Amino acid sequence: MLTNTHLYQEIHEQPAVLRRFLTEERATVAALATAVRARAVSHVVLAARGTSDNAGRYAQYVLGAFNGLTVALATPSLYSIYQRPPRFGNALVLGISQSGQSPDIVAVLAEARKQGALTAVLTNTPDSPLGQQGDFVINLHAGAEKAVAATKTYTSSLAAIALLSALLAEDAEMETALQQLPAALDLTLTMSAPLATAVSRYRYMQRSVIIGRGYNYATAFEMALKMKELTYTIVEPYSSADFLHGPLALIEPGFPVIVIAPTGLMLPEMQGFMRTLRAREAEIIGISDDMATLELARIPLALPQAVPEWLSPLTAIVPGQLFAMHLAYTRDFDVDAPRAIRKVTETR
Repeated sequence: MLTNTHLYQEIHEQPAVLRRFLTEERATVAALATAVRARAVSHVVLAARGTSDNAGRYAQYVLGAFNGLTVALATPSLYSIYQRPPRFGNALVLGISQSGQSPDIVAVLAEARKQGALTAVLTNTPDSPLGQQGDFVINLHAGAEKAVAATKTYTSSLAAIALLSALLAEDAEMETALQQLPAALDLTLTMSAPLATAVSRYRYMQRSVIIGRGYNYATAFEMALKMKELTYTIVEPYSSADFLHGPLALIEPGFPVIVIAPTGLMLPEMQGFMRTLRAREAEIIGISDDMATLELARIPLALPQAVPEWLSPLTAIVPGQLFAMHLAYTRDFDVDAPRAIRKVTETR
């Protein structure tokens, strides 16, 4: 039964993981925020792969919008293969990895320490090789993640980034909003049953695109990754702006497009984009808490609770995880152990 799988259970553990993380790690994240201010850090360099890379995309928006920090993604092969490391300058170098094992990510943090940069690590295994390179090590507190597809470590990583941003900004309202996220995740998980029914329509889907913009640009990438690794479907993520610069030519009648469009400043842009898709007869699968937006979709997936836009990636990814899981199960795939990949992938 699907409910007995590790993936199903881990997706449903996410509210408890967030509660545990926010309780156990606030002091460590506060200490990191103090160090960032004390050193007048000017920018952030993120080292990550896969799902953790998508958490990094979220950090680009949150730390940029609320903390004025330019956030760049590292190029690990410059450190591990080419041996030509760029200068970090006055950066916070942040490694994100659920396992902390990948040599290329470790190499970025090791070089950062060698150059004297401030280093921090978000990981589910603090005693890992990556954890050993962090001036600050933030434990994701997700517990053992046995399914190959990462779910609870992703949302915990987002929560860590959100908490760092709130504490850097010294904004009590931001932190209060973050503390309400576990309850919002509980409600979002009620989407599982309707999604189990909806995905049967897409059992034979071979290609799709997923659209998100702003804070949910990261959500588009993470949902696309889950769809690829669990359902073996060719799924590509885009921002709505990038999609109009060429890829729009892909759209033909019935082409499935998943649009992530929660309430926020980006919503009018996403609604206009959905109207463009409708004019070209795309089949829109809409993820939103806004009823007018859902009316633009062929398959509306209603988020049960609105949250602040900057926190919406923590709830908006949940229907993405559920969609990928249920579609894989409908196709009789092993949701815990997708073909060809392992839980810990070590690259150099």
